[in-house]
Amino acid sequence: MEAVKNAVRMENITKRFGTKVVANNAVNLELHEGEILSLLGENGSGKTTLMNMLSGIYHPDEGQIYIHDKPVTISSPKDAFDNGIGMIHQHFKLVDVFTATENIILGLNEDGKLDLKKASQKVRDICNKYGFDIKPDQKIYDMSVSQKQTVEIVKVLYRGADILILDEPTAVLTPQETDKLFQIMRNMQKDGKSLIIITHKLHEVLEVSDRVAILRKGEYVGDVVTKNADQQSLTDMMVGRRVSLNIDRPAPVNPQPRLTVEHLTVYDDLGVKRLSDVSFTANSGEILGIAGVAGSGQRELLEAIAGLYPVAEGAINFYDPNVDYSDPANKPKSLVGMDPMSIRKAGVAMSFVPEDRLGMGLVGTMGMTGNMMLRSWRKGKGLFVSRKEPEALAKRIWEELEVVTPSTSFPVRRMSGGNVQKVLVGREIAQEPAVLMTAYAVRGLDINTSYTIYNLLSEQKMKGRAVIYVGEDLDVLLELCDRILVLCGGQVSGVVDARTTDKRQVGVLMTRVGGGEADE
Repeated sequence: MEAVKNAVRMENITKRFGTKVVANNAVNLELHEGEILSLLGENGSGKTTLMNMLSGIYHPDEGQIYIHDKPVTISSPKDAFDNGIGMIHQHFKLVDVFTATENIILGLNEDGKLDLKKASQKVRDICNKYGFDIKPDQKIYDMSVSQKQTVEIVKVLYRGADILILDEPTAVLTPQETDKLFQIMRNMQKDGKSLIIITHKLHEVLEVSDRVAILRKGEYVGDVVTKNADQQSLTDMMVGRRVSLNIDRPAPVNPQPRLTVEHLTVYDDLGVKRLSDVSFTANSGEILGIAGVAGSGQRELLEAIAGLYPVAEGAINFYDPNVDYSDPANKPKSLVGMDPMSIRKAGVAMSFVPEDRLGMGLVGTMGMTGNMMLRSWRKGKGLFVSRKEPEALAKRIWEELEVVTPSTSFPVRRMSGGNVQKVLVGREIAQEPAVLMTAYAVRGLDINTSYTIYNLLSEQKMKGRAVIYVGEDLDVLLELCDRILVLCGGQVSGVVDARTTDKRQVGVLMTRVGGGEADE
């Protein structure tokens, strides 16, 4: 049997931030030539830090990296490219007004005069070789999310990379786009490329990778051949104990309307229509899922309801659980034209976990206690604000959601993404709202933390609250929600029963406006 050759070998890699935080501790990792390796671990386990050292963003404090068994020093992304390593990050780094080719060659120091025609042909050849679906002269602003990701992958292939690192590559893709990406990854593997994929979606790990390497709290705990693993065994290795992977989904009990949206139309600052004639009802005791490819209007919809986005046409009505609407004298509260402060002053019990955690949800320089106070500071009398209740709430969230932080005063911007999300979700749930809206509540979270959040949302539903859940993982939407509203291009393309529909049907609705046959 032929000996396995290593494309990458990382020996005793250690990375510290300050004196207290050890992100990676003596990690030993191997990537074999022509292999697809999945890198798994909970949030804060050191996966991205480790890959950032391989791609030249960080430099290890201790240890040695070997590329094709030769010791190398990688001090910058240029060093990484010189060693054939390219990383495709979760957040794209593209110039919208440039074409695909212009973005791909941006920053390259090529000898002689730039030949755009020759560069476009090279891009076309790469696309044909691996099955990419982009036109070299297409502008970025005209592309879908999956096409933008394709440009990022072609960018590193153009630079000659034979070792590719993909960080959460399927986070915003439909099932059909994910299948296509996996086929492209297999095509690259057949061509001798070696790939590392960082993902939290275990069914994808099992589908596309040859081997899985697992980190826990910054340390390497082992690897397993994918065909010998399942979701449960991988989760238990990641967490270090047995974890339940079940989402409790009881049927809604006596559902009553809590929020109605009728013929909602909104435009952005440039006059572009973002939502067109959207109508739905969110009921008490149910989780209403909202599905759609990125940019279909999910963010604008929740922000319009929360009073953060101007409404051009339509109605948004809130039904208070403490009011008897069988009495014709009682009318629901109209939220159109109200800002978030006016909504709160009107006694509307609504919470919103926005997509932008640190930009809109929390103040990064404050600790947990300070961020809890943002919700209660108006209750203070006179010039002084009580810290007692916010501190108690911060400690409760810290303990119950297992937030990894040295103290409740530690700045939230210095926490990992998963811990920031726990703080935000915990704070909003603590308000005991009648309507709880969440935008991508588990984006970038590990499976253990994700299931903690799913079960928190289910608990809110069982307490009679209306939960609106915008998500990108269709498997979760189908398992967690009662109904799913599908948006495509700012319009409703269908409302389906999450218990009886399947992933493919939702995927088709996500890419097609209209689709009455899927409506309830």
